[in-house]
Amino acid sequence: MKSIGIAGFGTIGRVVARHIEASELPLKLAAVSAGDRSRAEAAMAQLKTPVPIVDTAELVALSDVVVDSAPTAAFREIAETTLRAGKTLVTVSGAALMQWPEAADVARAHGGRLILATGALLGLDAVRAAAIGTIHSVTMVTRKPVKSLIKAEHVVRNRIDLTAITEPLKIFEGSAREGAIAFPANVNVAAALGMAGVGPERTRLEIWADPALERNTHRIVVDSDSARLELGIENIPTDENPGTGRITAQSIVAALNDLVAPIRIGT
Repeated sequence: MKSIGIAGFGTIGRVVARHIEASELPLKLAAVSAGDRSRAEAAMAQLKTPVPIVDTAELVALSDVVVDSAPTAAFREIAETTLRAGKTLVTVSGAALMQWPEAADVARAHGGRLILATGALLGLDAVRAAAIGTIHSVTMVTRKPVKSLIKAEHVVRNRIDLTAITEPLKIFEGSAREGAIAFPANVNVAAALGMAGVGPERTRLEIWADPALERNTHRIVVDSDSARLELGIENIPTDENPGTGRITAQSIVAALNDLVAPIRIGT
């Protein structure tokens, strides 16, 4: 039986908690932490078996595995506390992980482990396999509805007015590293793709705001000496947070299942 702690009990954390409750695998919810305790208490009341709402240190102490579904700014504290305790962290915060190159050293030194779940992407197994050989190029084009980008840090900081656009507007072009820094809450997928393949600096990224879209879409082309991959995904946004696809939380659940399931499908 694996005890699971959830750091951040918002859109993603609540979905993960419900799946753990319903799972027939040896997983149990141990505790959660949250920045807004009153909202967390209201959400906790909806679970069949409520668990304590605690701070990060106690969450890690109570858990075998910690799920990070907190805001990006909280990632470093959660990750470092978990890894230094020799525990496993499951996260989709690729952008934050990319900016903490010491993570592997901390995990190795203390017997911890960090798992970057696939999140709102697809094909990372194939990209990782291609990276065993030689990848020549990776390009990614992200198109999102205006509502998914209007509050993004890059958009607000650069005063990009998306409210009146009637045609697709390219709001970013550069490397995956630059994109993940500019849009830390929107393109974790680009950081994950970069780390799986040729690196964030060599992974090219475009981000478009498209008023005709209802789904967050990603189109990826990988050219390598073993295969040419053309990957596409259209994610249905969550009702609570349009910038987060429904499949993101489900990918975390799949990663947790892999930790205890007798058969694992995929790399």
